[in-house]
Amino acid sequence: MKNGQQIEEATKRITAVMDRVGEAVITDRKFLETVSAGLIARGHVLLEDVPGTGKTLTAVALADALDLEFTRIQFTPDLLPSDITGSQIYNEQRGEFQFQRGPVFANIVLADEINRAPPKTQSALLEAMDEGQVTVGGTTYDLPEPFFVIATQNPIEQEGTFRLPEAQRDRFIVKTSIGYPDRGGEIDLITRRASRDTQMPTVEPVVDASQVTTLRQLPERVSIEGPVKEYLVDLARASRKDPRVDVGVSPRGIQRFFEASRARALIGGRDYVTPDDIKAIARPVMTHRLVLTSEAGIKDVNAETIVADLLDSVEVPGAATTAD
Repeated sequence: MKNGQQIEEATKRITAVMDRVGEAVITDRKFLETVSAGLIARGHVLLEDVPGTGKTLTAVALADALDLEFTRIQFTPDLLPSDITGSQIYNEQRGEFQFQRGPVFANIVLADEINRAPPKTQSALLEAMDEGQVTVGGTTYDLPEPFFVIATQNPIEQEGTFRLPEAQRDRFIVKTSIGYPDRGGEIDLITRRASRDTQMPTVEPVVDASQVTTLRQLPERVSIEGPVKEYLVDLARASRKDPRVDVGVSPRGIQRFFEASRARALIGGRDYVTPDDIKAIARPVMTHRLVLTSEAGIKDVNAETIVADLLDSVEVPGAATTAD
C-alpha cells in the first residue's frame, strides 16, 4: 500500500475512533483531536479539569473504542509506588518470591487524580511512561504494547493536591482540558442518559491492538519542510526568551512538539506538517512545559496567555502550504 493510501486509511480509522468516543463524551472535536494526537504520537496525555466534566469517561470510552486492555489507578495520599508497579510476593508453596504485576501492566492506564498522591508515588509512573517498562527488585519488566497513560488532575488550587514535578509534567506530550459543555451540550447529556438503562454509555470497538500499533508508527512517514521546521523551533525558543518565563520549552519538549505536529497532520489526512498543524497543537504541547516567574504569578499571567502571545509574535512561514 502506498504512503498516501496508508495515510488516508489511518485518517479514516482515527476519525471513526473520535466519532465513537464523541458518542459517549459531551465535548468538542478539538479536544478529541488533541487526545488522539497524543495517542498517535506515542505520548501520554494529561487532562486537567474540575471533577465531573468527563475526564474518566473519556479514558474509558477511548479504551473501549480501541479495544485495548484498560486499568484505572485511583491516586490517593496513601498510595504507594508498589501499588502502581507491583511487588515481589513470597510464595510459600514454592519457597520463593514471585512478581505480582501492578495495574500499570495494561494498554491504557488511567492515572485518576494523579495530583492527589505525593511526588514519590507520582514518580513511579516515570520509567513506565518514558521507557515502557518498570523495574522492581532489580528486575526489569516490559509493559504491553501499545502502552498509553491518560492522567487526570484537579486544578492546583483545589484542596488536597500536590503539584506534579517538572520532570513528570514533561513526560506528557500534551495537556488539555474538557471544560464544561454549553447549555445545549448539557441538555444532550440528559437526553443521552434517558435513552439508556445504565449510568455509563456502551462504546463498541472500531479498531484492535494491532491496528493501533500501526497507527502509532505512521507519523514517522509524515514530513516537515525546512521553513515549517524552523517555525516550530522558533516558537519553542521564543518561550525561553520571554521575560515572564523562568524555564521555557526544552530540547526534549521541541522533539515532543514535532512528534505531536506530525500526528496532528495525520489526523488531518496529510503526509506533511503545515504551520496550522503547529498552531493547533502548540498550546497543548507548550503550556505545561513553561515555568513562569514569580512576578508573572503575582500579575496573574498564565501559560496559556504567554503561548497565545508567542503565536501572535513569531513569524509564520508565508510560503508554506496551509491546512484545510
